[in-house]
Amino acid sequence: MRKYSYFMFLATIPLLFGCSDKVNSLEVTATAYTSSAQETDSTPSLAAWGDTLKPGMKSIAVSRDLIKMGLTHGVEVSIDGMEGKYKVLDKMNKRWKRKIDIYMGKDIKKAKEWGKRQVIIHWVSEPS
Repeated sequence: MRKYSYFMFLATIPLLFGCSDKVNSLEVTATAYTSSAQETDSTPSLAAWGDTLKPGMKSIAVSRDLIKMGLTHGVEVSIDGMEGKYKVLDKMNKRWKRKIDIYMGKDIKKAKEWGKRQVIIHWVSEPS
């Protein structure tokens, strides 16, 4: 029964995204970050693509290998276990692989509580 439920969920993803484009799923390491200079640089609210991050935004940074997989600027991502969709607005240092960083505004405590976890993410890419 569990396998059946999982496959039914996967079958409904295109309906949730409202399109017939390709739905991608991937297990990644997820950490959290905030708008603090000690975590980033002297412009902690400025993301790598030039977006200004503000507390309350549902945003993630992605490792560069994920960008090559279609997780580019502005793509919406669902993260299993979390509500809503997160927008790719930042990118990480080249040393990271298969990793996302979830933006937690200025809440350092919340980011530390999140820690490091394995999650499954889903996103839609246009057909090639």
